[in-house]
Amino acid sequence: MTIADIGYGKQFEGWYDRIFQDDAATRAAVEGLAGFHPDPAAGTLEFGVGTGRIALPLSRRVGPITGVDSSQEMLAALEKKAAEKRAGDGDVAAELGDIRTYRDGRTYGLVYCVCSTLALLLDPEGQGQAIARAAEHLAPGGRLVVETHNRPGIVAQHEGLTRTTLFVPYPEPNTGIQMHATLLMENQIWHVSTVWFEADGTHRIGTETVRLLTPDEVDGYARDAGLVPEGRYSDWQGTDYVPAAGLFITSYTKPA
Repeated sequence: MTIADIGYGKQFEGWYDRIFQDDAATRAAVEGLAGFHPDPAAGTLEFGVGTGRIALPLSRRVGPITGVDSSQEMLAALEKKAAEKRAGDGDVAAELGDIRTYRDGRTYGLVYCVCSTLALLLDPEGQGQAIARAAEHLAPGGRLVVETHNRPGIVAQHEGLTRTTLFVPYPEPNTGIQMHATLLMENQIWHVSTVWFEADGTHRIGTETVRLLTPDEVDGYARDAGLVPEGRYSDWQGTDYVPAAGLFITSYTKPA
């Protein structure tokens, strides 16, 4: 079986977890998702599981999780971390798949798609297909949670410029990321080259392209899939959505 993959995992293999660390933001996402879960006994599915950064700690809270990703490199990293787990650590079943077409014949109480995975699909049709597949996998009364880049907030960060450069220092001395970003196609497409600097003087470079979204767009995909929009937030603490936020979180329910 051939799985369509954009090569994200191949680019960021070996340093994805250096950029997205097990920090306060990760813990907030895990706590937020655990709070969103209507029934852990009904199961949990992640679209775009990556290295298991969210799924592994979340599974300690809600039980086994099925994680789907199109990147063999990301899933290999997840399986390595799972093999090294200690007693009581998380339980994640990794499956290679395209979230636009994935079907496993099961239903879940919670399906989630975070860290802007949805935005990596560069056309509205593909994004809508992913939401439709998520809806199919929801049990009646189940919930879908999406976290992705917020188009108005990203545009505001550019301060009227098509191209901009941002630097984010990390807590470790002499480490951080520099992002060179370009807005394209009337601010819908965001092209970002990321340079990761290590304290030993080495660096890594990766490039990603995303289709920026608004809550209204995701709500539209969800309604088309038969889901009911529930809430929109600017962070995992449940702060109300504001256009200036760099990310947004939306939740949806499947009628019982």
